[in-house]
Amino acid sequence: MFGTITVNIDELKIKDYKTYRAFYCGVCQELRECHGQLSRMTLTYDMTFLAILLSGLYEGDSRAEQRRCPVHPLRKHVCIRNPYTAYAADMNILLGYYDLLDDWEDERKLSGLFGSMSVRRAFYGAARRYPRQYRAVRRYLKRLKACEAAGSEDLDLAAGYTGELFAEIFTMRRDPWQEVLGRIGFQLGKFIYLTDAWEDVGQDEKKGNYNPFLSMSHREDFDREAEKILLLMASDAAREFEKLPITEYVDILRNILYCGIWNKFRGIPAGTKAFRIPCCPRTYTGDRVGKS
Repeated sequence: MFGTITVNIDELKIKDYKTYRAFYCGVCQELRECHGQLSRMTLTYDMTFLAILLSGLYEGDSRAEQRRCPVHPLRKHVCIRNPYTAYAADMNILLGYYDLLDDWEDERKLSGLFGSMSVRRAFYGAARRYPRQYRAVRRYLKRLKACEAAGSEDLDLAAGYTGELFAEIFTMRRDPWQEVLGRIGFQLGKFIYLTDAWEDVGQDEKKGNYNPFLSMSHREDFDREAEKILLLMASDAAREFEKLPITEYVDILRNILYCGIWNKFRGIPAGTKAFRIPCCPRTYTGDRVGKS
């Protein structure tokens, strides 16, 4: 489900893209050093955004490092690391473990079973360091399972559970900014959940899986109505973000909040440069990108 909160590369300056990649590589290095090589498979764009957001807000001591990557071993890459990339890596493990476990329990994917087993030790380490966030993840899964079992068609219910989870994760510490960060996380969590539900509605219908959009998916205006719902959440998240006194990395963060989070909705694969699409939600003619 995760991986929605990413950049729109075509609308990003080269220097900002390099900084974004450096943060992405920084979170990846934190995963390797703190949780082992296999933990890197859980890395998501969502937690890269969180690392940049917290770094811009708290302006902690960041360090740039040159590191080699097993995916691109021929040359070293710049990594930006600080206490917030370490925190993002821990949150990545908390979310990634249950995401892998869910793949096994719901779809019997062997990759989910072996993946969750490989990061279990790292998961419990992160849980000990951040018990509040760990409890939020456990509470979220229990509520979501109950919602799915009941077959609820209430969009706000299932999406709200994801929002509450992200509100806890975005609140790294209790301070004057915790409420604003919590509201950003809440709206983005809902946005992530419903974007994923919109993308999977056809597949879920065929497999008989739970999806809160199923009851309205055959309406002619389904895509447009889904876009309106998501736009409200994206707007609320951006409105809360503008309350924060962030100057560093602000162009990257605005690119993500105003533009990049719509990539999946437009059918743009993460990281691609093959599309030249304006920085605004897509206008629909009736067919969903990537849907048969």
